[in-house]
Amino acid sequence: MPRKPFMLLAGAGAMALVMLPGCGSRQKLTAVEGMQPVPSAYGSVGPAAPDQLMEPSTQARPERNVELRRKSESRADDPFDLPPE
Repeated sequence: MPRKPFMLLAGAGAMALVMLPGCGSRQKLTAVEGMQPVPSAYGSVGPAAPDQLMEPSTQARPERNVELRRKSESRADDPFDLPPE
C-alpha cells in the first residue's frame, strides 16, 4: 500500500520533466489573423520596429550615481520641507 503515493509522485515528476522543455521554446512571434497592428506614436514617422520597442528608454533605466560618501555631511536646507498647515 505505501507504494501508491510514491508511484503518483514519480509519475507527476516524470510528467513535469516531459513538459518542462516546452516552457522555454523560442520561436518567432506572429500576429493572429484579423489582428490590427499597433498604432504608431503621435509625431512619429512610422511604426516602431520590435527592436526599438524592446530597448528601454533613458527614463526607464537612469544612470546610477555610484559616488560613495567618505564622511557624513549635514543635509542642505530644503525649501519644500514645510510643516503641515
